[in-house]
Amino acid sequence: MKHGPQQLLLLGTGPAHVHVLAMLAAQAIPGVQITLVGSHPHHMVFGMLPGFVTDYYTVDECVIPLQPLIERAGVRWLHNSVRGVDARSQTVQLNDGSKLHFDWLSVDVDATLNRDQIERDLPGAREQALFVRPSEVFTALWPKLAEMGSKQALRIAVVGDGGDGIALALAVRSRFPSAAVTLLCGPKPLAADYPPKVQQRVRSVCRLRQVTVLQDQAVRFKTGAVLLGCGAELACDVPLLAVEPQPPHWLQESGLSLNEGGFLRVDASQRSTSHSRVFGTGMGSAREGHAQVRADLDPMHTGPVLAYNLAAVIAGHALKIHAPPRATLKLLSCGDRYAIASWGRFSAQGRWVWWLKNWIDRRIVARYRT
Repeated sequence: MKHGPQQLLLLGTGPAHVHVLAMLAAQAIPGVQITLVGSHPHHMVFGMLPGFVTDYYTVDECVIPLQPLIERAGVRWLHNSVRGVDARSQTVQLNDGSKLHFDWLSVDVDATLNRDQIERDLPGAREQALFVRPSEVFTALWPKLAEMGSKQALRIAVVGDGGDGIALALAVRSRFPSAAVTLLCGPKPLAADYPPKVQQRVRSVCRLRQVTVLQDQAVRFKTGAVLLGCGAELACDVPLLAVEPQPPHWLQESGLSLNEGGFLRVDASQRSTSHSRVFGTGMGSAREGHAQVRADLDPMHTGPVLAYNLAAVIAGHALKIHAPPRATLKLLSCGDRYAIASWGRFSAQGRWVWWLKNWIDRRIVARYRT
């Protein structure tokens, strides 16, 4: 018979785990020892990154410090990262070679870019490109680029087919008025994941702000240029990679059920469909029957249900269902304190939309700081 407290292991410092820490600080789960594994001492609200690029926010204004939450929650924090997970033996191997046993596991990792895979797909990316994720690295390197841009007119190519790439390209344009800014949106039309009216708004804003949009994809990077799928070369001093994040590489060998994209497959209670002692949300997971949902906009979307279910499953109580809203408010920053909003079929744009986005983002940070 096993003695001692049950072990709950939280992998990652994603937005849902930020909320879990806040809930634990308010009310502990009896009979359980909780360990958080994370490589950064804070969580960045990624939607604020374009504001950082335009020099409206400082880094400190964009992040939620985790140490105060961890201390109030009574959680053990391991400043480390994951090398592997074995769902069958209920163990996690860390990068320092140590192993952790878990009775219950929750996965909520920050969005990441698999640099090895990207280098295979886009040779030269490691040496030539600046990766937007992890945001901690990007924000540390950005001041050097900002200094270059203040001294000379740069040629900057943003590679990304989603909202991150659009927002970044427009933020770069706002920060460097004399730069040549090109957005490589891939083979799909610009803002293809948005409703037609929003696509029209995005195209119009890009034309107005003189951001060149190429419906082509990068295939290779070299000094001073990006090679395109059409065979042409795009002159470029600095390529910025804002491609869609990938699931963590260690999921592949974990023994957990994954979807076709390699994300942890979970049910409506955010529980693994193959292992009942594993939960997941955010960029590491995808709900059964649903497309992968970006969860880095607001911890309040998934965090409360995850926090409740972790406490409930340990106590042997029934779980709650996480019901995603049919329509969500999407706010796309366009640089220069301007933004586009969409809610289902409704859309709008203007400075007032940006102020709304600014209020929401600052509210998220303030909520978990107090």
